[in-house]
Amino acid sequence: MEESMKDYEKELEASFRTINEGDVIKGTVIDVNEEEVTLDLKYYAQGIIKATDMSDDPGFSIKEDVKIGDVIDATVIRMDDGQGNILLSKKEANAVLAWDVLTQYMEEKKELSVKVSEVVNAGVVAYVEGIRGFIPASQLALSYVEELEVYQGKKLTVGVTNVDQDKEKLILSVKEILKEQAKEEHDHKVAMIVPGTVLEGTVESLQPYGAFVDLKDGLSGLVHISQICQKRIKKPSEVLKVGDKVKVKVLNTNDGKISLSIKAAAEEQEAEEIENTDTEQYSSGESLGTSLGDLFAKLNLK
Repeated sequence: MEESMKDYEKELEASFRTINEGDVIKGTVIDVNEEEVTLDLKYYAQGIIKATDMSDDPGFSIKEDVKIGDVIDATVIRMDDGQGNILLSKKEANAVLAWDVLTQYMEEKKELSVKVSEVVNAGVVAYVEGIRGFIPASQLALSYVEELEVYQGKKLTVGVTNVDQDKEKLILSVKEILKEQAKEEHDHKVAMIVPGTVLEGTVESLQPYGAFVDLKDGLSGLVHISQICQKRIKKPSEVLKVGDKVKVKVLNTNDGKISLSIKAAAEEQEAEEIENTDTEQYSSGESLGTSLGDLFAKLNLK
């Protein structure tokens, strides 16, 4: 009962607050039709947003994109629309509030789902928070995209890369999201490799400081020049060439990078060969000191 009284007092207090034209206020959607959205403002009058004042996005659909229970920020256009309602505009509120939201999205590196509404010169257009955003062709994929028409109406996951309210400039990027996803996938694969493991790979490039070895599955590692062979060399090309198949030992996987050693892999293989030779000699009896038969023969059994 006490809680109910407190809620009633809050609603009563809210209903007597002052609302002026130009204010940006919040409201909860209580009705939606093709022509307008009705908001509960916790005020003696309800709020009305005409469909034309909802969004600049040409792909916006009042019936599909607005649901009962949604909380909307809108600017007060007129205190009385002629039927006792407060006339509001979400578009005008967007012009004030959306840029701060977009800046926050950029700082948080938030992933956003958008739909391409238009193909233009050198890129495509998509709306975020009712603001027109541009995705350059160079930012649509990991490689440059020439056939832009296939993106018309396509849903994309983007990140905000540039926000300039003064110039009303919003730049979005698919590429940055894909790069981050590729990095996460790469780092996960690297983390699954256990240091000490011996792998086979192909020399893909030679540098003055070492050789890069392709380990397949999109992974490659560096064999530092000091880890190529036992003897000292001035450059990797003295003993290696691109395309060589090599065995490498994983030294470490720090910071998503794979450090390899051909020298350590060769030393390990050499040690295994010596061990196998000793085992074979032991098994054949060549190095066996006393056999079970010899032991019985020496016993004086009566």
